Formats: sequence, structure tokens, C-alpha cells
Amino acid sequence: MNSKNTFQLEVVDEKAMIAFGKRLAGLVATGSTLYLRGELGAGKTTFCRGFLSGFGHEGYAKSPTYTLVEPYDFPDVSIYHFDLYRLSDPSELEYIGWRDYFHPEAICLVEWPERGGDVLPGPDLDIEIQAAGQGRQVICFARNAKASSVIKSL
Repeated sequence: MNSKNTFQLEVVDEKAMIAFGKRLAGLVATGSTLYLRGELGAGKTTFCRGFLSGFGHEGYAKSPTYTLVEPYDFPDVSIYHFDLYRLSDPSELEYIGWRDYFHPEAICLVEWPERGGDVLPGPDLDIEIQAAGQGRQVICFARNAKASSVIKSL
């Protein structure tokens, strides 16, 4: 199911998920927000590890389950990896100063965005990861023209 606004891919294992994240990193522009949806263990954090490696991050990229956000600074962009799984109420995002992270020189990766309610800005790219046999089905939805060009490049 590939169209102007949707891209679908089956990934067979962790290595393939990391490769897809790395590939997508080469296409996403600064100022973008990516929402990552899926059940626990679906591969959202694994995708983020691949995405970060696409910008040159070496080593382990931990899930910010308890800190809510983990920053990564690169020469041309800051990437903020959010994990909102433990968020009790969207208003808690005020305590971490969420507005400071969503700016034109950043890319925000947001796991469990539904827990942020209407507080967070909408995504440019909405990524759903679902179990599919032994692997995962990844479906990317472009939510604006900027993201549609990413989908077209995939």
C-alpha cells in the first residue's frame, strides 16, 4: 500500500527495523515531528535507534521511559526522543518544558503520542508498527506536504 501519503513495509527482524530507521533519517527534514505508535515491544525504540544511527550516533540509544525525553545533539540538528508511556496526564509535559524541544532546528521522535493528548503539535509523519507473523508491519502516514515528499522518496 504505497501512495502519495502512505508507505508500508514488512520488516523481518531487529536489524531490518534499524536499517529502516536509518534510511528514514536520511529523508526527514529538520523541524519534523514523527509519531511512533504500536504495542509494547513492537519496535518503536528499535526504530529510533536506527534513526539516530542515521545521524551518526554510535553506541546504545536508551529508551526515555522514565525521563520522558532523551536529547541527542548532532552538528546540524538536535533530535529529541520522547517516550510518553508512563505519562499519567498530558499536563505533565509542562514539567519537562516540552515546547522547548519542538523547534525548527530539531526532529522529535514521540513514542506513545496518544498519551500527550492535544498538548503536543501534530506529526508530520505518523508511523504505526504492528506485529505481522514473525516480523513487523510498518505503515507510515504523511500528515502534510513535507512528509509526503518523504513518503515519495521511500
